[in-house]
Amino acid sequence: MTPGRIQYACKVLAFLFSFCLSHVLSAQENDSTGARINSFGGAVTIQSKGISTIPNLTLGKPAAVFDMKVGRKLTFEPQIRFALDGKPWAMVFWWRYYASFGNKVKVTFHTNYSLAYKSLTYYTASGNSQEIIRTTRYLVGALEPTCQINKYLNAGVYLFYNYGIEKFITRNTYMFSFRTGISNIPVAEGTTARITPEIYYLKMDGNEGVFFNARLSVSNRNFPVSVSALVNKPLKSNIPSEYDFLWHIAMSYSFGGNYTKAP
Repeated sequence: MTPGRIQYACKVLAFLFSFCLSHVLSAQENDSTGARINSFGGAVTIQSKGISTIPNLTLGKPAAVFDMKVGRKLTFEPQIRFALDGKPWAMVFWWRYYASFGNKVKVTFHTNYSLAYKSLTYYTASGNSQEIIRTTRYLVGALEPTCQINKYLNAGVYLFYNYGIEKFITRNTYMFSFRTGISNIPVAEGTTARITPEIYYLKMDGNEGVFFNARLSVSNRNFPVSVSALVNKPLKSNIPSEYDFLWHIAMSYSFGGNYTKAP
């Protein structure tokens, strides 16, 4: 990817972000006072191993992930991932719609367009090596119904489909996950933990597998920094992977808040 193309891509992404931002804000419903109440926030996360949306897929080395979120029920949530050596890993442009059915049941609709980057080395006719960054494109749709059983426990499923646009990559990826969440576990004053165990089925073109995944996060309501850990273990799989047992730790800094815009 040449500097000119990178500059052009940045201009396009800036335009798309501005367009999506204005669209999301205009799509929110007004409250009884006539003012639009929206939220804006984000997080910066440093990971010991870059973990993708599908836990079995990893960059395999330290990474930084930048998340942003704007909107309320309909949100635009771009995510930019880099290896800590500065090389781009992925850019994911999420749209999400959060629907509620009473106080117990919530359904989230997800879709995204994403770009993944991979460093490749090729050799010229003179025998000299040169590194290039290859870009591949993906389209994603997902559905996530969740039931809040009580203050501490919720359960739900996650249905995920990923279509690879380029013909030389994995074209069809399916994921079905059953998740539970145990929240509000007291650790210290103001500090709580959350554990999210998960069993998921993953199919990538002709390969498939069943995996166990668990996440632990610890946060303080008065402090913007949180820590988390993840483990991922294939139970039965023929999907090629560098790790039979994958684990990583991460630290996140979160920011954001609500604001109103008069009609």
